[in-house]
Amino acid sequence: MRTLRVREDNASEEASLRALESLMTEFFHDCTTNERKREIEELLDNFAQQIGAWRLCLYFLSSTRNDYVMMYSLTVFENLINKMWLGVPSQDKMEIRSCLPKLLLAHHKTLPYFIRNKLCKVIVDIGRQDWPMFYHDFFTNILQLIQSPVTTPLGLIMLKTTSEELACPREDLSVARKEELRKLLLDQVQTVLGLLTGILETVWDKHSVTAATPPPSPTSGESGTVCPPRDLLSNLLQSPSSAKLLNQPIPILDAESEYMCSLALECLAHLFSWIPLSASITPSLLTTIFHFARFGCDIRARKMASVNGSSQNCVLGQERGRLGVLAMSCINELMSKNCVPMEFEEYLLRMFQQTFYLLQKITKDNNAHTVKSRLEELDESYVEKFTDFLRLFVSVHLRRIESYSQFPVVEFLTLLFKYTFHQPTHEGYFSCLDIWTLFLDYLTSKIKSRLGDKEAVLNRYEDALVLLLTEVLNRIQFRYNQAQLEELDDETLDDDQTEWQRYLRQSLEVVAKVMELLPTHAFSTLFPVLQDNLEVYLGLQQFIVTSGSGHRLNITAENDCRRLHCSLRDLSSLLQAVGRLAEYFIGDVFAARFSDALTVVERLVKVTLYGSQIKLYNIETAVPSVLKPDLIDVHAQSLAALQAYSHWLAQYCSEAHRQNTQQFVTLVSTTMDAVTPLISTKVQDKLLLSACHLLVSLATTVRPVFLISIPAVQKVFNRITDASAQRLVDKAQVLVCRALSNILLLPWPNLPENEQQWPVRSINHASLISALSRDYRDLKPNAAAPQRKMPLEDTKVIIHQTLSVLEDIVDSVSGESTKSRQICYQSLQESVQVSLALFPAFIHQSDVTDEMLSFFLTLFRGLRVQMGVPFTEQIIQTFLNMFTREQLAESILHEGSTGCRVVEKFLKILQVVVQEPGQVFKPFLPSIISLCMEQVYPIIAERPSPDVKAELFELLFRTLHHNWRYFFKSTVLASVQRGIAEEQMENEPQFSAIMQAFGQSFLQPDIHLFKQNLFYLETLNTKQKLYHKKIFRTTMLFQFVNVLLQVLVHKSHDLLQEEIGIAIYNMASVDFDGFFAAFLPEFLTSCDGVDANQKNVLGRNFKMDRDLPSFTQNVHRLVNDLRYYRLCNDSLPPGTVKL
Repeated sequence: MRTLRVREDNASEEASLRALESLMTEFFHDCTTNERKREIEELLDNFAQQIGAWRLCLYFLSSTRNDYVMMYSLTVFENLINKMWLGVPSQDKMEIRSCLPKLLLAHHKTLPYFIRNKLCKVIVDIGRQDWPMFYHDFFTNILQLIQSPVTTPLGLIMLKTTSEELACPREDLSVARKEELRKLLLDQVQTVLGLLTGILETVWDKHSVTAATPPPSPTSGESGTVCPPRDLLSNLLQSPSSAKLLNQPIPILDAESEYMCSLALECLAHLFSWIPLSASITPSLLTTIFHFARFGCDIRARKMASVNGSSQNCVLGQERGRLGVLAMSCINELMSKNCVPMEFEEYLLRMFQQTFYLLQKITKDNNAHTVKSRLEELDESYVEKFTDFLRLFVSVHLRRIESYSQFPVVEFLTLLFKYTFHQPTHEGYFSCLDIWTLFLDYLTSKIKSRLGDKEAVLNRYEDALVLLLTEVLNRIQFRYNQAQLEELDDETLDDDQTEWQRYLRQSLEVVAKVMELLPTHAFSTLFPVLQDNLEVYLGLQQFIVTSGSGHRLNITAENDCRRLHCSLRDLSSLLQAVGRLAEYFIGDVFAARFSDALTVVERLVKVTLYGSQIKLYNIETAVPSVLKPDLIDVHAQSLAALQAYSHWLAQYCSEAHRQNTQQFVTLVSTTMDAVTPLISTKVQDKLLLSACHLLVSLATTVRPVFLISIPAVQKVFNRITDASAQRLVDKAQVLVCRALSNILLLPWPNLPENEQQWPVRSINHASLISALSRDYRDLKPNAAAPQRKMPLEDTKVIIHQTLSVLEDIVDSVSGESTKSRQICYQSLQESVQVSLALFPAFIHQSDVTDEMLSFFLTLFRGLRVQMGVPFTEQIIQTFLNMFTREQLAESILHEGSTGCRVVEKFLKILQVVVQEPGQVFKPFLPSIISLCMEQVYPIIAERPSPDVKAELFELLFRTLHHNWRYFFKSTVLASVQRGIAEEQMENEPQFSAIMQAFGQSFLQPDIHLFKQNLFYLETLNTKQKLYHKKIFRTTMLFQFVNVLLQVLVHKSHDLLQEEIGIAIYNMASVDFDGFFAAFLPEFLTSCDGVDANQKNVLGRNFKMDRDLPSFTQNVHRLVNDLRYYRLCNDSLPPGTVKL
């Protein structure tokens, strides 16, 4: 490879080229080893670094046909221009600026497209650095290329690359240069848009000549007569003034014109992404774009292509479709801009008019084509773009347009309706449902803000909404939509839901939103459909026959089984729909909608009881793999739907309390009769859990006084407390125990304290807990009977089963009245003491410690007052003694995630302790801080893993936030003489250590920890004026600012740029004079990689603004330019003299 050196004679150039070609071929050969590839890479890198390597590369580019060699040569140029340009002699720069465009002009037709595009980018990179000062004809050259027919495509590629690279340039330019480039480009926008309009119009006109009547020019009827916005609005869905044009047959373009138009449209789409809406975007340009948007919905052309058969024609058909997609991209770029100047509003209306015209074309129903098959024939990307347009119209512009009374909103919704329900794919349908959701949200918020007009608004939309509701309901039913629904996957989970569940959930959200707007209509639409399916289900009883092994469903014909399957699936979906609507029957409308809700609840109670009585979940069927899951699902969904009405039942309960109605009692008792038989190990988990959740809701939300006296509830109590009964699965056991505990603990609504029967309930609760914790309490070692030797695994099972139940019981009562918590703790007291006694024995079993600490954490959060100070202190002291430095190290370093979880829970318990108001736990502060800073922090500080850190820093934050006076003693005198006397500082070493730990955390890569800790510091400043405290201001303030600035410079936490900028401002604003006069010059002096002159420029450019927006802008400018100067300086050849 020694031959690949920079020398001048022809023979060696030739030899170098041959050497490079063989190296490249070897590099990409399958048999080359990674080791050898690394060697070759090193050789090539070394060559690229040589001064003057570009000359050889220029020779390679003009003399080789090897793609790899050309790509490598261009990479050398790219590296030279982007990283070393400053150090290149000006004579060389001139030569490069002259040679590369010549090379491009000479070879652009023969070069592979990726090499040609790379060469264009390299030339644009030079423009980015040198235009207009040293490369004044850069942009005029591009314009000339576009205007010359032979090189138009090349000019368009250069233009698009320029828009991409110069309008939003990367890091490697100074802010001033970025601003200059944008201004230079904006000056050219009008010319460029004019050229692009011309290209598209010329192609269209040239190929339209074949039509029978000569077309008027595209601008006629557009710019000639300006139609006032009001007329435009009322005609928004009529044919636009250019309809004659839009109805012309679409011209057949040759491949070259097709290619040129696609390039022009790509340029427009990119330009529209950054140029502001203005008069430069003329009506004639918009009309022309719409002409091309028609290519997407021109099925005839695609048909012709496929009929004519040749593969070339098919490709042409696809290309034409692509023109439509590109044109829609341009339209959507304009649509996505929220800020519309007044003068552009009319253009926008024109765009809507023309797009709706296309939408009418797509959804026009004539016999030859159903709408759906027409949509199926369109390019999928085109339909996606069209859906994007409609989403943007509804989310960004509807509020602007809809307020005009002339806007034909109902006609628009009719079009959207047809478009939605003829979507050929599920994804397309989901996207359209999203649009309806946006529309319904818009309507709901509009009505809330203008309650006076509620009726008028609803009348305007009523028909459309009822139609939408009916159709969405039909779409979730197999009865109407079997073929499509059977395609949905109900097995694979994606984001915790299957495709079928997502389909149903999104549909039901739309149903619910319509219900919110039109409750009566929605109910009268949904309930009859539910009734129909319920009749089938309730009628199954007559087909049940007794067979040898039990009961059997005597429906065997294949067709009947299929119909039953569809009916059960539909019933399941409709039950979910009815459950979803429960919230619209409660609150202020309870009385008005009472009879509808009562009808629903009565039906649901009847259905659940029916299912439990005839045990449909255990019945034999002809197709067990299909019908049995269906029957179980319907039963489970009926329980879940009834559970959704628990808030309604609770409201009924408080009304019934005043009238003592038998009807309510019957509803609850019958529900319990339906639930109790299902609480059994013989019932499938899905059904069992639905029953348990319903029981919990009755006990927790409804809370009827008589619940405990219902025989069915007594039965459940007996089953759960019977030691010989088989235990339910964990989750069900926990739920049933929660329900039973809540029946005894939660206060009954609407009853005075003296009628709550607390003494009896307290005794019952104690015996319930005693039965649930019997085995657990037996584990406690005592002197008389040392611990029975039970296998460790069995002990672990008892601990797990008991603590999961007890923890849940405490958790569910933690927000309740003092009396409830008091009784709860009395019942639990012995179990809590057993837990504390067992804790040291299991300290090395991290899975058990984890569960015990979970239990204690829940106790501390919910019952710390009830536990009393002495016992709480005993618990904390036990933990502090157990978690020695060695134990912490073992947990964190050697026990993996469970060990870390144990430490995290311990720290969470301490978080609860340090937040406790009053003086009770203050004596623990020194040992808690010392545990954090001397034991936990040293173990985790240097570990890259985020485990434990978040919890530790939260504990430190809470310690400061809730115990500020532990560090800063505020005296009355100090607060009177604010500004004269400083607050007295105590425990300074601990405060400094905590702050240092925060500072260190900003030097670590974990972005979540960084964000959390920055938030904590900012909160302490907002609440306690942290940055203003003398110790912080004099010894830490500018250290923190320095660290945060360095983080911005290193781009290590770029996602938090904004938050970091604000924090720097808040810190600097404590002492702006010090920041500008001392810190900034010092910071710049300490910056390496920049020279004195550059430091002066950076300092000068940082204006002394003291408002937040200007200050943070100055910070980001400083950071950007500092990085830019370092990049420039790194690229200078060694020994360069900088002036």
